[in-house]
Amino acid sequence: MRRIFIATFLLTSIPAHAQWQQWGRDPQHTGVTPSVAQPPSAIFANYVYDPFVAQESFIGGGDLLAHFQAPLVDGIDVFMEVKSGVYDLGDWQAQTWNVANLRWTNGQLVQRWITPTDWKPVPSEADGGPSFEPVFHAILANNFVYMPALGGTVDQVDRNSGAIIRRINPFPSLDATIYVAGPLSADSAGNIIYNTMQFDTLRPWTSDMRGSWLVKITPSGTSSRVAYTNITPNAPRGSDMCLGVFTSSPPWPPSTAAVPPSVQCGSQRPGLNVAPAIASDGTIYTVSRAQFVSRTSYLVAVNPDLTPKWNASLRDRLNDGCNVLLPPNGTPGGCRNGALTGVDPADNTRGAGRVNDDSTSSPVVAPDGSIYYGAFTRYNYAQGHMMHFSATGEYLGAYRFGWDVTPAIWSHGQSYSVITKENHYASLGSYCDDSSVCPEGRTSSDPEQYTITRLSPSLDIEWQFKSTNTKSCRRVGNTILCVDDHPNGFEWCVNAPAVDANGATFVNSEDGFLYAIDSSGRLIGSMFLQLAIGAAYTPLSIDAQGRVYTQNAGHMFVVGAAIPARRRAVAR
Repeated sequence: MRRIFIATFLLTSIPAHAQWQQWGRDPQHTGVTPSVAQPPSAIFANYVYDPFVAQESFIGGGDLLAHFQAPLVDGIDVFMEVKSGVYDLGDWQAQTWNVANLRWTNGQLVQRWITPTDWKPVPSEADGGPSFEPVFHAILANNFVYMPALGGTVDQVDRNSGAIIRRINPFPSLDATIYVAGPLSADSAGNIIYNTMQFDTLRPWTSDMRGSWLVKITPSGTSSRVAYTNITPNAPRGSDMCLGVFTSSPPWPPSTAAVPPSVQCGSQRPGLNVAPAIASDGTIYTVSRAQFVSRTSYLVAVNPDLTPKWNASLRDRLNDGCNVLLPPNGTPGGCRNGALTGVDPADNTRGAGRVNDDSTSSPVVAPDGSIYYGAFTRYNYAQGHMMHFSATGEYLGAYRFGWDVTPAIWSHGQSYSVITKENHYASLGSYCDDSSVCPEGRTSSDPEQYTITRLSPSLDIEWQFKSTNTKSCRRVGNTILCVDDHPNGFEWCVNAPAVDANGATFVNSEDGFLYAIDSSGRLIGSMFLQLAIGAAYTPLSIDAQGRVYTQNAGHMFVVGAAIPARRRAVAR
């Protein structure tokens, strides 16, 4: 009964409020717990929450193109999504989503109840939508479970029995064309904040949105909402024209002064899978984009009463395209000869942070009130940029990676650090999909590599931990068999790292290992779970006892410290 001993041994150092109740753990999404994590040396639990991984990987060409929730932990209880029903290769809406309550009992993680929801993800990519299955993400607040439901509604669930107490509907009627479009968030007072979108039923992605709203539900169940068009007053309207991209064959830009054609913007609406962040003063931060133009996107600040505070454009902020992060003009992977240094070759302007619907990037509020957001950019090998804004909306700079990641913010002394993944992909071209112009692979000055990177508040590198494992492994019974086939390491398949009170960072890798990295960037532990080539990017959590909850190919693994044999008698 070593697990009981572990919990008892650590209880004296467990601080209050060490639970992990939402995306990024707290309203600011910092991803940091006040408890100290156990070193990864034993698997305490292996819980299957997605039985459709084989089918999902088949339709993804070997990759698991799905997003999953952060395990929610509070005391001895764990709450996790579970998928059931059927998997239709052409329609991910055929599945059923559930919330399961698991409880630590005699050292085992035992399922107590499971409750289905009628929530469905937004329509799939059939006519231009996302290719990654959207995330279903419940929340713990006010001593209840709140889970997304049909028609932009939320079910309030009794956390002890799993019984649905009531459906909270912020809309005049139950309308199945409205979707909860990302994780639920909660502020320190227990108000629930989330995004909704309403689609055209025939052409959901190639028609303009019928509507989109930021919703707030108070602890008493009173709901209110505000349209995204009202909280983005400086943005183009749905019928306005926005700058598009070049449609001619690359290399781009076609000429030094070339201007791409304009296209209809489409209405402003939330990015898919975005969890709003809430600052200590109650300001709500979310991100929006034009329905048809991802380069016309905004970081949006909203007052607690849902009135607009400010919105800051992500466009024309970057100047690191041609001849900077890209190979020299006229060389393989580079822009056309004569291109201006720094521009995005696809539209010949300063680079824009894009809100991509295949991402789960969500805003993070730092201790100084500033905001970080991981935006997408294609022109730098699809690495994206980590963008930084002040609490009043001024643009403060960007780092060269930001794709599908909600960074962690670890406070130390009078400062803090930003912890993120940094994948320098080599499996696609630099800025276009024409292999004759943008061949796969990297340059010697910017090689393929995969690091966990810690940044200062001004986005300077403090340290980097590089993936150096070159072997793909798999379990066969009690044996682990490995093949040396990844000479440049593996991608970090994490979209929200977990950091403990000592600044130790816990992350997943596509090599199937969980890694623990200390506050100085040194490896302090790792543990093989199972092979996860082409794995979904997933978040981690840490509970009050220091157990680490990680994910791999539809399994939730709970990992912690093994007890030496001589101590087991004490545990009994």
